[in-house]
Amino acid sequence: MKSSAKNIKLTSVDDLFSTEESRADENREKIVEIPLHELFAFKDHPFKVIDNEAMFDTVESVKRYGVLVPAIARPRDEGGYELVAGHRRKRACELAELSTMPVIVRNLNDDKATIIMVDSNLQRENILPSERAFAFKLKLEAIKRQGARSDLTSTQVAQKLSAEKVGQDAGVSKDQVRRFIRLTELIPELLSMVDEKKIAFNPAVELSYLKKEEQTDLLEAMDMEQATPSLSQAQRLKKFSAEGKLSLEVMSAIMSEEKKGEVDKVTLAGDKIKKYFPKSYTTQQMEATIIKLLEGWHKKRTQQQER
Repeated sequence: MKSSAKNIKLTSVDDLFSTEESRADENREKIVEIPLHELFAFKDHPFKVIDNEAMFDTVESVKRYGVLVPAIARPRDEGGYELVAGHRRKRACELAELSTMPVIVRNLNDDKATIIMVDSNLQRENILPSERAFAFKLKLEAIKRQGARSDLTSTQVAQKLSAEKVGQDAGVSKDQVRRFIRLTELIPELLSMVDEKKIAFNPAVELSYLKKEEQTDLLEAMDMEQATPSLSQAQRLKKFSAEGKLSLEVMSAIMSEEKKGEVDKVTLAGDKIKKYFPKSYTTQQMEATIIKLLEGWHKKRTQQQER
């Protein structure tokens, strides 16, 4: 019987080491340049990408130094890549007329991708209430799915733990997380007013308990009375809604009330009056000039009336 030993091929030491090295290299994250047209926005991305002054500063930085922090993306089944982090950087690259940007590609499931997307954006300084609200909601739902345990008999226990985790990561309490998430129950028009600071956060949370049709009627009542609800008014609107007694007439009656501290109050928006003053003027200088002009106007008007 012929020996088959000559048919046995032993792997050389070089092949062994190169295989281990290539395996390690495959597992190592790489930064690759990906064409912008192959990068797609994250599904239900709650953060707005706006061409504002901060964006134009980023564009100038990209033009001078390139993208310093690579974006994070994951492969899409239908081709291309879904951005997980880096939506503003992609927009800056577009405005800078670049064709590619540096990206770290990771294989992430939906929940992991959602958590990274939210956490990377919550580090920004200026975040709108609506952005934070939907971001908290997305992350809370992702953590709930990740941490679903069969040994937890109470769903409330799981929800509490998830809200605590979201709050800890964002530096707020679990109750504040829930209050922000309540804002996602507002109709778009009211939520925009919260972002624009026309409705304060605490009243907005109370208004989120109104039915959608009641919220729509509230817009009409606010327009008729040219007023937005205070916290106490929002709480009463919520109470009437819970009792099934909230009508447009009730809303109008509540919104027509004179709010404490608002008697004879006049507010001048800075962006409306700055154009009339030198750029070097401080707020105090503008105020002093306005008072002086009003005094002159009042004096002239008084003299005309006495004639």
